[in-house]
Amino acid sequence: MTDELTELIDQMDAAAEEAAGVLKGLSNPGRLRLLCALVPGDKTVGELQDALGASQSYVSGQLLRLRAEGLVSCDRNGRSMRYRLSDPRVRPLLEKIYELFCPAT
Repeated sequence: MTDELTELIDQMDAAAEEAAGVLKGLSNPGRLRLLCALVPGDKTVGELQDALGASQSYVSGQLLRLRAEGLVSCDRNGRSMRYRLSDPRVRPLLEKIYELFCPAT
């Protein structure tokens, strides 16, 4: 195998690992719903609770995991935190998932 081919295979392996990591964050239905709720724009924990019909502790726990995975970030606004999608590659994935799997409204 040539050095060029070895390098290409290494790059493909690294890209596949990175993609698998992002998809892992999307593989949980609750986290996926949270991420979809953030596609239109930033939201507070309370707004996300309402959108999902979930408890504050559940939403906060899932957001903590999504932050650790680099999929969301937040800003403090007084006593509340506003969350947003932080990985630009995720928005087009979520939009396509929504298009394919979510009922028309």
